[in-house]
Amino acid sequence: MTEEKDRIIESEEVPNEDKIENTLRPQCLDDFIGQEKIKDNLKVFIEASKKRQEALDHCLFYAPPGLGKTTLAHIIAKEMGGNLRTTSGPVLERVGDLAAILTNLSEGDVFFIDEIHRMNHLVEESLYPVMEDFELDIIIGQGPSAKTIKLPVPRFTLVGATTRAGMLSSPLRDRFGIIEHLNFYNEEELIKIVKRSSLIMKIEIDEDGAFEIARRSRGTPRIVNRLLRRVRDFAEIRTCGKINKQVARESLDSLGVDEAGLDKMDRLLLSTMIEKFDGGPVGVDTIAVSISEDADTISDVYEPFLIQSGFIARTPRGRTATELAYKHLDLKMPANKQKEFL
Repeated sequence: MTEEKDRIIESEEVPNEDKIENTLRPQCLDDFIGQEKIKDNLKVFIEASKKRQEALDHCLFYAPPGLGKTTLAHIIAKEMGGNLRTTSGPVLERVGDLAAILTNLSEGDVFFIDEIHRMNHLVEESLYPVMEDFELDIIIGQGPSAKTIKLPVPRFTLVGATTRAGMLSSPLRDRFGIIEHLNFYNEEELIKIVKRSSLIMKIEIDEDGAFEIARRSRGTPRIVNRLLRRVRDFAEIRTCGKINKQVARESLDSLGVDEAGLDKMDRLLLSTMIEKFDGGPVGVDTIAVSISEDADTISDVYEPFLIQSGFIARTPRGRTATELAYKHLDLKMPANKQKEFL
């Protein structure tokens, strides 16, 4: 039973969503909302690189999906005045695939690899000399007659993105000069994103309507924009296209997204922990079997936001539902459980 790809609050990109995202994507750092420290650092690094007329150091961005890793890659390419070439880790199956891309790069271009932790290990190893010396080692022939040719590569910037930084090998991670972690966004930042997106999509929305969408979007810009598009559909039928607090609330309630940004799968996970396992501690594999879900999906899709928002605590003995989870589900927390959190 895996429904995460059908969730309105799924932070991964869904099919046919890339064209809409490209329309809403900021084109420069000044238009990028949130992640202020990262933006300030990148402005310095980019300006210094341009002053020295060098390619920007290789960058690694790690964070849950939908927080702006791909957008930052687009912005870096534009700010540096180079072209952007994008691919993903699973696509690079052979060294030849990597060579085909690298030989078509120009000086100052940006090469973006999404989900870089999923690259074939042979491709990863061949990338090391490219990142350090801008030379690609190509082996021609087999056996004793095999020769290694060093193929020069134009100086470019590699931008890697990953949702699972722990799966990156140390040799690869150490070759990135700029490593940044993107955080979830606060409500004020999300409201700004709602307003900016509604302006681009020519949607009329008031402050309360923007707030209602922002607070249910799980701290993720991609989800903000997706909810905005769905609420717009309701508004066009019910309020002649204008989004206010009432239509936003009714729309999101109809979509099953509650005031904390949780959907039925999140609530099922929390209620299972509380009602079947006395609030925990309980292992992720046990939870997975109980709700007929994959353990990796729980760890990668559901848990990050629930932990960040304080609904779940991860302990050495397993996952534990917090007092906030009990209150959200309108359940009374046993006295013995309350003492654990004191």
